[in-house]
Amino acid sequence: MIQMTGVNKVYDDGFKALNNVNLHFKKGEITVLIGPSGCGKTTTMKLVNRLIEPTDGSILIEGRSIMEMNPVELRRKIGYVIQNIGLFPHMTIAKNVAVVPALLKWDKSRTDARVDELLRLVNMPPEVFGTRYPSELSGGQQQRVGVIRAMAADPDIILMDEPFSALDPISREQLQDELVRLQQELKKTIIFVTHDMDEAIRIADTIVLMKDGHVVQQGKPEQILRHPADDFVKNFIGQKRLQQGMLPDEMPRVDDVMVESPATALPTRGLAEAIQIMEKRRVDSLFIVDAQSVLKGVVSVYGVLAQYDGEGQTVADVMKPVEHSVSTGTPLILALQLMNKHQLSNIPVLGERNRFIGLITRGTVVRHMAELYMSMSNAGGVADVG
Repeated sequence: MIQMTGVNKVYDDGFKALNNVNLHFKKGEITVLIGPSGCGKTTTMKLVNRLIEPTDGSILIEGRSIMEMNPVELRRKIGYVIQNIGLFPHMTIAKNVAVVPALLKWDKSRTDARVDELLRLVNMPPEVFGTRYPSELSGGQQQRVGVIRAMAADPDIILMDEPFSALDPISREQLQDELVRLQQELKKTIIFVTHDMDEAIRIADTIVLMKDGHVVQQGKPEQILRHPADDFVKNFIGQKRLQQGMLPDEMPRVDDVMVESPATALPTRGLAEAIQIMEKRRVDSLFIVDAQSVLKGVVSVYGVLAQYDGEGQTVADVMKPVEHSVSTGTPLILALQLMNKHQLSNIPVLGERNRFIGLITRGTVVRHMAELYMSMSNAGGVADVG
């Protein structure tokens, strides 16, 4: 979606803000730029909509150089959310959300429909909030308006510069969850700048950690937490976080909790057979694997029944791809975060060459916690209340 290659930024006083930055921001994902103050994260983000222009290097959006685009038109096609929100105090909430559609000369009926849709999307009924002014809203509500204003013209790309950092912890966590929920529905390409590692882990599909204008490490939160590139990354993650819950050696892994013989079927199984297997195993879904146990997809009983016509169909005809999985050895807490983020009832565990080796479910987690509780109780770790 967005490709940066060999990007440098040198200011007139000789300060080199960015040094040979190479990044790929994937379509439909949240990429979080994180690092200490002055590391270049905000500069990197502002390059995308040409609020800052590179000294050299290339920046492509869908294969086209942004330097060939009119900067004003480019910015109107990219949503932008900042820390202090920037709502216009003399405009109603509805008019604030409608700013970019108005600049793009949308007709009134289309604009009104879009404003109402977005306000409802963040649980702010337009009949209640549309005619209010920013001063009549809480900080969290104002920030919600800032987020949906950036989405008003339905841009493919949204830039977010520490948008929640001024909020209290409870409002901040609520907005983080709201962003993840909206992203699941809207699938925008979001570049999010923060200095907070907990926030990055909570919302990111990919984390890019920067220092002194360089990209130090990039990858999924799990990868960075399990394999920090150097001491700088370890220190930025924080020794306290590592000790208290992210990656201690004694933390349970998915291998400790997973079901080792989940319900599976070969792609050639008929739909009637699939229903029988699910009934026998008392499950509502089957994971489809090939002869080498490589995971190919998943079918649900509802999907099978909806498409069953008795004409020799196989599960391969109706299976859907598995969008989320974890690797063997993954800390259980990271699997739970993934399940919570994407509202999953289960998540497959894959071994080498994508072999399906187990399944984490909410039930297996509860059983593990019950066993842990009982072992603590038997060892005297839990007081006997009598």
